[in-house]
Amino acid sequence: MRAVEAKAFGGPEVLTVTEIADPVAGPGEVVVDVAAADVMFLDVVLRGGGGVDFFPVAPPYVPGGAVAGVVSAVGAGVDGSWIGRRVATKTVASAVGGGKPVGGYAERAVAEAESLVEIPEGVDFTRAAALVHDGRTAFTVAAVAKIAPGSRVLVTAAGGGVGTLLVQLAKAAGATVVAAARGGAKLQLAQRLGADTVVDYTEPDWTDRVRSALGGAGVDIVFDGAGGDLGRQALSTMAHGSLIIGFGNAAGGFAEFDPDAAAARDITIVGLMELTNSDIDWEPALGRALAEVAAGRLEVVVGQTFPLDRASAAHAAIEARAAVGRTVLTM
Repeated sequence: MRAVEAKAFGGPEVLTVTEIADPVAGPGEVVVDVAAADVMFLDVVLRGGGGVDFFPVAPPYVPGGAVAGVVSAVGAGVDGSWIGRRVATKTVASAVGGGKPVGGYAERAVAEAESLVEIPEGVDFTRAAALVHDGRTAFTVAAVAKIAPGSRVLVTAAGGGVGTLLVQLAKAAGATVVAAARGGAKLQLAQRLGADTVVDYTEPDWTDRVRSALGGAGVDIVFDGAGGDLGRQALSTMAHGSLIIGFGNAAGGFAEFDPDAAAARDITIVGLMELTNSDIDWEPALGRALAEVAAGRLEVVVGQTFPLDRASAAHAAIEARAAVGRTVLTM
């Protein structure tokens, strides 16, 4: 089969289409004929050699952690009725083809049967692949935040995959939504999706503009998908007794907050590691996200798609901050 390999750590040019052996499903696993593969910011970071202490990979490897497609084979102990069904799923990082790790950037991938979610009618493979990680994240953090009618919500990285979903979920819950992003295209998108106010956080006074948009009142809930200095700055927009959930690092690392300053204002900080190490069951969130899309109540923004042999261009677009919404490879 065809797959994209990262031959070495480096720039997008290290991604090369190659032929490798088909992966084989082990016990409790299935093989998925891939129609669409999610391209994550994490994929870009790992390809460049970052984050390997937490996500150990070594070249050559096939990137990618989420796919949508059709089940073509099942391993021992798996119900054969899965064969032929349209599914969205995470891939098994330890799967091998020709002795090499195989992720989602390939014509076939392996997944654990228990992670499969059937794609409902009316949802295509591209949008389904985009929801595997983003849908789980958005629905889970929204549930943790307990958004109430009248809540004042700030979404950073509002033009990204998770951000576009959170803008919609917060608005549907009756919140006043301020969306912060970089550049006109992302701000216009957030506004179209329901944001009451949009703010460009490349402007030095962006946090002042957030509070001004709320009549001087602080934000009750911050969904921070940006991280870095932008996430840290968001703390100044927050009201006494508010909540910030930091789940992203698009601006360069997860935000580092001053715990004493937060405690003095009774601000609760929830980081990604706290979420992932908690007893929260993330798995049902994908099914809920797919159902909302199928019902027409939620829009999945896939800003750009690339064929498998242009995976390097997909990575370059993400690195250049040119990508809007989700980026997906199609087979």
